[in-house]
Amino acid sequence: MLKRFKHLAALATIALAAGCGGSDDTVLTGDIVQQAQADPRLSILVEAVTAAGLAQTLSGTGPYTVMAPTNEAFASLLQELGVTKDQLLADKSLLTTVLTYHVVPGRVAQSQIPVNTPITTVQGQTFTVNGAFVITDQRTRTARIVQADVPAANGVVHAIDRVLLPRP
Repeated sequence: MLKRFKHLAALATIALAAGCGGSDDTVLTGDIVQQAQADPRLSILVEAVTAAGLAQTLSGTGPYTVMAPTNEAFASLLQELGVTKDQLLADKSLLTTVLTYHVVPGRVAQSQIPVNTPITTVQGQTFTVNGAFVITDQRTRTARIVQADVPAANGVVHAIDRVLLPRP
């Protein structure tokens, strides 16, 4: 009974906070992982984040900006590499390197992305974004931001159409 009361109280608090809104009408949202889980286009990303052991980090306080490859982006990568999804998900070291290359420290909305300037990722390498919001990775591969500014309580998510790859 107490557990149910606490759950209802938490929901009421969230509803009250969302209903009050601020001057910018900010609404509370889930964390980055929850936002990705809610988008069926990002289900392989969620599997990869879980397999790499990064879900807890990306659910933490952040803030983070995640360039989130869609399922189609992962399908293209699997074909490009000639591996299965299970083989990719089994390589935790590779997954960690590639996935952390998609994460930028801080909350960076699309309008705040520094154009044609190297952006340092959590992984340590950089990528650049041009004025058309096309990302160029360390291997000169390009990805397009297909959906920008998905808000999360601990950052922001930008869906992209290709998996970014750091230098080997």
